[in-house]
Amino acid sequence: MWFLFAAASAICFGLRGILYQWTSQRPINRNLLLLGVYASGTLIALAAAAVTGQAWTKSVWIGTLLGLFSFISNAAMYKGYSVGKASLVAMFTGLPPVVVVLFAYVLWGEKLNTAQLAAFIVIVAGILMIRYSNDISLNHLQGMHWGAITMLFFGLTDLLSKQATLIGAATLPTLALMYGTGSLLFAAAWLLDRRQEAIARAAIRSGREEAAAGMAAGPEKTPGRPVQAAASANAAEPAPAEARGWSSGRTLGWGMFVGITNVCGMILAMPAFAAGVTGLVSVVIAMNVVLVLFYARFGLKEKFSRLESGGLLLALIGIIVLRLAA
Repeated sequence: MWFLFAAASAICFGLRGILYQWTSQRPINRNLLLLGVYASGTLIALAAAAVTGQAWTKSVWIGTLLGLFSFISNAAMYKGYSVGKASLVAMFTGLPPVVVVLFAYVLWGEKLNTAQLAAFIVIVAGILMIRYSNDISLNHLQGMHWGAITMLFFGLTDLLSKQATLIGAATLPTLALMYGTGSLLFAAAWLLDRRQEAIARAAIRSGREEAAAGMAAGPEKTPGRPVQAAASANAAEPAPAEARGWSSGRTLGWGMFVGITNVCGMILAMPAFAAGVTGLVSVVIAMNVVLVLFYARFGLKEKFSRLESGGLLLALIGIIVLRLAA
């Protein structure tokens, strides 16, 4: 039964990855979008917890730490999709089981057998092939950087999910706190974005006023100033994010729609972690990368070099071997 939960979770997270990639190419505020994703998860988890009557014990507060790690991993994944190749970032989102297996050995004594070690080596070899493929550019390196952060914190999120089940934390209240924490963090990030935009606009307005004053003073009173002031006056004032792309309401609403796939994936993942072996569950869930890779290849028409294709294939083989050997 745990495998069915994990596989269904993988499908939800795969759809989430596709929606993230598609949305990342649109002129929207990233933090507002993710606020919608987490707000949706909070509302759904709270409603489900109320209907099922799950207990709000002290152990569910682990959800706040889950929210912090999930905030970091989702923000990094979205940023990676916006600056790098979808296939490259998607590959890293399939590698958290490596983090999980290593940390699970330290925390709970889940040992790596020969097959798992072989799978780990194959995965690392695949990543190295991708890293040194001929068509890696600066943008792709940035995508790899964000992908590595995504890998680490998704892995830590999986480990905390398992720990939540070990201490008896109820699934829905834990997820409500997780998404509530994430909502607060993304709301703070969005407000910070708005503040920075306001400061930038104020600075340009100030420059225009100085330009006008310098022109009025004349070249005799302010030598060299009019030219500099005129240049400042010509600076374009940055438009608010809503004017440059989607409105705030549309962005938030779309984020809440995307959030349905996210919270459904977590609701399905928690019972899978409760019933299955940590590394194995994590690997099955990580197979959501297959959906994103198919989308990258056939939807986005991305071209892979031979070395990059070989690296992707090796990494996928490693994930499959790790799944079978866990």
